[in-house]
Amino acid sequence: MATRTVVPQQAVRGEAVVGGVKQQKKNGAVEGRSRRALGDIGNQVAVRGIEVVKPNRPVTRSFRAQLLANAQAAAVNNKKQACANVGGPPPVFDVIANRAAPKPAQKIVSVKPRNEGAAETNSKEETKKDKTVNKKKEGDENSKKKPHSLTSVLTARSKAACGVTNKPKEQIAHIDAADADNELAAVEYIEDIYKFYKLVENENRPHDYIHSQPEINEKMRAILVDWLIDVHSKFDLSLETLYLTINIIDRFLSTKIVPRRELQLVGISAMLMASKYEEIWPPQVNDFVFLSDRAYTHEQILAMEKTMLGKLEWTLTVPTHYVFLVRFIKASLPDEELENTVHFLAELGLMNYGSMITHSPSKVAASAVYAARCTLNKSPLWNETLGLHTGYSEEQLMDCARELVRWHSMGASAKLQAVYRKYSNVKRGAVALLPPAKNLLQSAEEGR
Repeated sequence: MATRTVVPQQAVRGEAVVGGVKQQKKNGAVEGRSRRALGDIGNQVAVRGIEVVKPNRPVTRSFRAQLLANAQAAAVNNKKQACANVGGPPPVFDVIANRAAPKPAQKIVSVKPRNEGAAETNSKEETKKDKTVNKKKEGDENSKKKPHSLTSVLTARSKAACGVTNKPKEQIAHIDAADADNELAAVEYIEDIYKFYKLVENENRPHDYIHSQPEINEKMRAILVDWLIDVHSKFDLSLETLYLTINIIDRFLSTKIVPRRELQLVGISAMLMASKYEEIWPPQVNDFVFLSDRAYTHEQILAMEKTMLGKLEWTLTVPTHYVFLVRFIKASLPDEELENTVHFLAELGLMNYGSMITHSPSKVAASAVYAARCTLNKSPLWNETLGLHTGYSEEQLMDCARELVRWHSMGASAKLQAVYRKYSNVKRGAVALLPPAKNLLQSAEEGR
């Protein structure tokens, strides 16, 4: 039989077999043979010339990225030190990188083993820190004022030299805020109402009729209006009645030739109709007969009233000057003196045939407000609130305002004193005694 070779059993770690007898060594190593421990295999990882001790765990992506970042920072620092040794200044990009780079790492970095979750948490915290630093840098850059260009500087200086500056936009006052709870003020519809008035104000305007009247001229019309203002004051009628009366007279004279002897009869009948339309307790026909010194009978007044209504086609609901005066005075945020001055100048305009025919009611009303502000030296003379609600600019009102101021300057010496006496009364602030607006008065004299 063949003999089988007996293979000695593998020695247990830390034992040596000598002549078939196991021997135990104190240090656990076998004599005559040295080998590397299993735990040391693969732990030495060279990263770009730097020996890093690998922990006893798998290398995660975040941990490897951290090792690479440390190695790159160390390489940058080595390069910077080499440049400093040569004596030349470090490059600009290296200086910038040096500000953000961490402290130079040692050649051998020992990292204690830690779990993957901790590594990922630290990497997230580092990302947040980097974002915070970037945001701070962006904020600092934005906070720095951008340098002005030469063109912008020269443009600003030119505007300042010419008096052209960027003034802050004026705030438009809400003039209806105080009437928000007043149902009669119709705040919700007031803007639409006045837009409608502006559209239809020219539909019922009288045209230039004085040349078509053979027996009537501008002076006769002014005398009639002056007398009617006195009658209006004696009856203590409303201002709506006065303005509607003058509107009816001018519209009727635009459609029918009237002899001189019937001109006062036309005025009486017009005020009777306006009083019936506007007043709660209108004057009686006999009252007008008495005021006319019985120049006309009861029947004549009623007959003329019927004739006038037929010619006007019973159209009495028209936007007069007073309709616009109420709104424009409110837009000027007035005091009592300003309000009385506006009405004084507007009634002077009623006597002026040229103002009544040439300009629309809204323009005369706006011009009276502007002229009154000039008379009282209000500042500013015109603002965005008035421009919005009137629809007129300061330049558009200049001509009509000059006419009103010219009539004001002649009030004390004029033959027709009804308006002047009315507003010289202390009850109306004696605004007729105020000196007229000098700037507009000079312009009016230059225009003449």
